Amino acid sequence: MAVSLNDRSSDSPNDFPNVSERAHHLLNVLINQYIQEGQPMGSRTLAKQSGLNLSAATIRNVMADLEEMGLIHAPHTSAGRVPTSLGYRFFVNHLVMSQRVSQQAIQHVMQQLKPTLDSEQDSRALIQMASRLLSSMTQLAGIVSIPKRDSQAIKQIDFVRLGENRILVVLVMQHDEVQNRIIQMERPFSADELQQASYILNDLLVGKDLRQARHLLLAAIDKDRQAMNDKMLSAMLLGEQAVISPNRQQEEACLIAGESNLMAYDDLSDIGQLRQLFVAFNQKRDVLSLLDKCTEADGVTIFIGRESGYAAFDECSVITAPYGVDEQAIGVIGVIGPKRMRYDQVIPTVDITAKLLSAALKK
Repeated sequence: MAVSLNDRSSDSPNDFPNVSERAHHLLNVLINQYIQEGQPMGSRTLAKQSGLNLSAATIRNVMADLEEMGLIHAPHTSAGRVPTSLGYRFFVNHLVMSQRVSQQAIQHVMQQLKPTLDSEQDSRALIQMASRLLSSMTQLAGIVSIPKRDSQAIKQIDFVRLGENRILVVLVMQHDEVQNRIIQMERPFSADELQQASYILNDLLVGKDLRQARHLLLAAIDKDRQAMNDKMLSAMLLGEQAVISPNRQQEEACLIAGESNLMAYDDLSDIGQLRQLFVAFNQKRDVLSLLDKCTEADGVTIFIGRESGYAAFDECSVITAPYGVDEQAIGVIGVIGPKRMRYDQVIPTVDITAKLLSAALKK
């Protein structure tokens, strides 16, 4: 089960009532060392690294207890121990989340992101750049869900006569994203008619999203058609066509950046597993489903190994955070990488990136 960074109930030692304070410390040392070095750790090395005045025999006993609880295990090629997915979960819940993020780390991420996110770009470009920067900073695969266009509010609607019965619809959406659509009407419209329709529809539809606009127009046409004058009816019919989703392929719902970064990690070197992962990236269905699960999360959400529910990510960790406008989540941004990652660095980087992206989208 994934855990939200703000879900402090998961930090309770009662999750593992038999893990002593000494075992906590040794597990912390073992996992930190393994994340940095990637090598299994034996009892003698752990005794030296722990800073505790304990014999190798005592360390072995503690390690045996941790192994029995499923927090560490011995790879078949080594007598040392490495963390399991459950061990990483324990580490993240009890050790990383209790640490305060340093102001220095926050400033570092902000220096990397803020100049780019402060630039004049439409919302899609900002979201795409944020994902690429997040991938670059973490050297993991960046993932981000794109807000559905239907959920964005209309800022302005204009019409341009193209000739015959064809009309160009110019929809200016929330965050200044522009959507151009060509519609085919049953009769030609003059420039004056189009201007009048634009006035009427802007007064009626500005501030409403496309779904609300469609519902309003269809209801008005159905209920008041007989009572409308020609100008109003023309505006309603134009508006109805303007806000119908165009017949095109389904919009790209998520973007993935830096997939090739994952090829550098020994933990993901199995060809079969890597192929499965890249197929998931290409199809995007599982990635999008995973991101959708995190939309309503209060802050950072972390999936470790099989917690994601998708076989392609069994050897990975996924760290995400929602971004939005005016306290309303409109998408999710995050990273996918090996379970052996610097959680203490990646978690705050994802969190800060989501917050800065949200701030940039408000402008």
